[in-house]
Amino acid sequence: MELMGILFRQIAIMFILMFIGMILFKTGKISKEGSKSLGNALIYIVMPAVVIKAFMVNFTTERLIGLGISFAAALAALLLSIAVSALCFRKHDIENFGTAFSNAGFMGIPIISVVLGSDAVFYVSSFVALLNILQWTYGVFIITRDKRQISLKKIVTNPVVLSLVIGIILFIIPVEMPEIVTGTIGYVAAMNAPVAMLSLGTYLAQIRFRELFTDRTAYISTLVRLVVIPLFTIALLSLLPAEYMTIRMAILIAASAPVGSNVAIFAQLHNKNYTQAVKSVCLSTICCIITMPLIVSLAGTLWNTGV
Repeated sequence: MELMGILFRQIAIMFILMFIGMILFKTGKISKEGSKSLGNALIYIVMPAVVIKAFMVNFTTERLIGLGISFAAALAALLLSIAVSALCFRKHDIENFGTAFSNAGFMGIPIISVVLGSDAVFYVSSFVALLNILQWTYGVFIITRDKRQISLKKIVTNPVVLSLVIGIILFIIPVEMPEIVTGTIGYVAAMNAPVAMLSLGTYLAQIRFRELFTDRTAYISTLVRLVVIPLFTIALLSLLPAEYMTIRMAILIAASAPVGSNVAIFAQLHNKNYTQAVKSVCLSTICCIITMPLIVSLAGTLWNTGV
C-alpha cells in the first residue's frame, strides 16, 4: 500500500503542475509559441539529460544483464501495444497512433523515478528510446500512409536515441566527469516533470471541457490506452522471473501512461486532426490519475509484491 500512496501523490502533484500550465496559458503568460518552445526544450534538452543521468551509475554485470532483459521486455510490450491499437483503430489514424504510444518519457519516467528509484529509470530508458524509434517509423506511416515520409536520418539524430547511445557508452566505459557537468545534467533532468506538465497544461487550456468529456472516440481511445493495453502488458510481463520485479513494474508504469503528446505534434506537422489528437492526450491524462494506481495495484496483487 505504501507504493500505491507514493504513486497517487506523485500523480496528484503532476496534475497540479498541469493545471498551473493551463492557468498560465489562459491568462496569456504562456502563448502558443511559448508552449511549442517548452516542447522543444523537453525533446532536445531535458529528456536527453534524463536518459544520460540514468546511465551515470557504476557498471556491474547484473545491471548489464538487466538492461538486456529490459530492452527485450520493452520491445515486446511496445509491439503488443501497437498490435492492440491497430486492431481497435484500424481506420482511425490519430487514435491508432496515440493509443499505441504512451507518454512514457514526459509522464512515465518522473513517476517511475519517485516510485521505484533511479535503477528503474536506468532500465526503462530503453523503452523510451524504442518508443521514439517506432514513432518515427511505424507512427509516421500510420499518420501519412506514405513510406517515403519515414526518415532514417530523423531516427539516427533523434535526441532520445542519441542520448541512449551516449548513456550506454558512459555505462560500459566509465568516464570520470567533472562535478560541474554531472551537476548540470542532474539539474536539467530534474526539470522533466515540471516542464512536461506545464506543457500538457497548455494543451488542456486549448480544449473546451464540454468537448473533452463528450467525445466518444476520445473515451474509447482512453479506455484502450489506460486499461486494455496495461492489462495485456501485465500478462506479458508475468513471463519475466520474479527477480526482475523492478523491470516489470517500470515497464508496466511506462505502458500505463496516457496518450503521448507527440500525437498532437505529428498531427499538426502532417495536417491531420490536431484538435482530436489534443482531446485524446488531455482526456487520457486526466483519467490516468484513477487508472494508473489501480493497474499498479492489480499487478502488485498478481505478482505478490505487497503493493
